[in-house]
Amino acid sequence: MWPILALSVISLSIIMEKFYSFHRARLNLPQFLSKIKDCLIKGEVKRALDICRKTSSPLAGMCRVVIENQQLSQERKEEFFSQFSSVQIRDLGKNLRALGIIGHICPLLGLFGTVLGMIKAFMAVEKMTGSVNPGVLAGGIWEALLTTAAGLAVAIPTLAAYYYLEGKLEDISLQMRDVVFQVEKFLKEDER
Repeated sequence: MWPILALSVISLSIIMEKFYSFHRARLNLPQFLSKIKDCLIKGEVKRALDICRKTSSPLAGMCRVVIENQQLSQERKEEFFSQFSSVQIRDLGKNLRALGIIGHICPLLGLFGTVLGMIKAFMAVEKMTGSVNPGVLAGGIWEALLTTAAGLAVAIPTLAAYYYLEGKLEDISLQMRDVVFQVEKFLKEDER
């Protein structure tokens, strides 16, 4: 039970930190891109960059990088954007794998605890040679099953949070590609 309890504390702290990180990364992308487009069409590149800097989302950071590096060759831009995106996604996804591991290990730890508890219960029955008290056996079994229940109680919300956050991370990754496409389109419209 102690390892399961420790993993539940670790899981909860990672989940809280990730929800905070994803909350900070949240951005109303259509509204943000509309502001950027207005600035770029008016030729106010500095103002567009200021808006990007003041917004704490990795999507705004990607927008800033696209605007600042518009003079590079297409090949260099793609390489640069890919690298920036990779760093942002890696930072946002930090510790997500640990959640997945915790979610998969906890039921196994619970099952392991149940098996050990069953072994102890049957050892106690063996020592009672002759008359077996069903109460002693039942007490040992329900006590052993508590570890499985605890393991599942930690694993279910942990895995739910893991898959939810993983989906959010993938969504942000796709939105970053969209930001690159949209901002480059705005910049080309500005050149006309």
